[in-house]
Amino acid sequence: MFENKERTDINELGEFGLIKHLTTNFKIRNDYSVKGVGDDAAVLDAKGKQTLVSTDLLLEGIHFDLAYVPLMHLGYKAVQVNLSDIYAMNGKASQITVSLGLSSKFPLEAVEEIYKGIELACNKFNIDLIGGDTSASKQGLVISITSIGYADADKVTYRNGAQENDLLCVSGDLGGAYVGLQILEREKLIYLENPQIQPDLEGKDYIIERQLKPEARMDIVALLEDMNIKPTSMIDVSDGLASEILHLATESDKGITIYEDKIPLDPMTYETARELGIDPTVCALSGGEDYELLFTISQEDYKKLKHDVDITVIGHVTDKNSGCKMVSKSNNVHELKAQGWNAFNK
Repeated sequence: MFENKERTDINELGEFGLIKHLTTNFKIRNDYSVKGVGDDAAVLDAKGKQTLVSTDLLLEGIHFDLAYVPLMHLGYKAVQVNLSDIYAMNGKASQITVSLGLSSKFPLEAVEEIYKGIELACNKFNIDLIGGDTSASKQGLVISITSIGYADADKVTYRNGAQENDLLCVSGDLGGAYVGLQILEREKLIYLENPQIQPDLEGKDYIIERQLKPEARMDIVALLEDMNIKPTSMIDVSDGLASEILHLATESDKGITIYEDKIPLDPMTYETARELGIDPTVCALSGGEDYELLFTISQEDYKKLKHDVDITVIGHVTDKNSGCKMVSKSNNVHELKAQGWNAFNK
């Protein structure tokens, strides 16, 4: 939770004063953004492109724990979660709106920390903040972000376009965010038992960052464009690899087979999972929050990306009757099941 000797009550500013205070430093940088914050509505110009819109809601105690999530990281991550949905449509994100529900425990300085993270994300990903809302909340902190992006009509990629014999690819590595979360939860429990003990996160920087400060894969969208590859279907990995595979298969009315030994795992993810007594493959299949891109391509496009170290072919598309399966390292075949994170199970 935010601790600071300076504490400015938000009531001193009022709703409109708060919004003006928080958004003063945000500048318009996209020519799609005609009017941003400061009027009754934002004004956007799609310039002949398809407009992409996605919204996510993050609730304290459900989606994040302020015992170990710094507020600036939270602001940054909240933006990433939304941008990832735009990139998963093979689009380019350009605007966001931000709405906050704030309980009385949050002073102005705490909200400023959240907005520092939001501004950092906007600067890094060339995004315009164009509006939002603030309200009092009796349920702790609530963050709702809507992301807006654009793509040429022939470039938009849906979940339903996978064809038999297409190759299934994934960017980056998987399971790191989930393992990082397990480390943070472990250290929280130790701290609650003995507040004198400092968190032991040494050597775990990568997986902690995967959880606290994920990076939406804008670069993969640009890379595929440079390679002249349009995926046949695509989704981001937010709820675990198995869940996302099932989404692609269901929407495309196909089956998908993956191979366990092809699933990309960072050495730190693998080793830490083993230390914690967790199967690393399960972390990738069911962990979630990696925000990598999972997509299918035609076999003809394989030669264009086969040498790229940040994209891994992990399987292929089959007929619907074959179902969704994983071939294990020991050559056993297992049915894939969606066992990823579910907010309604909290």
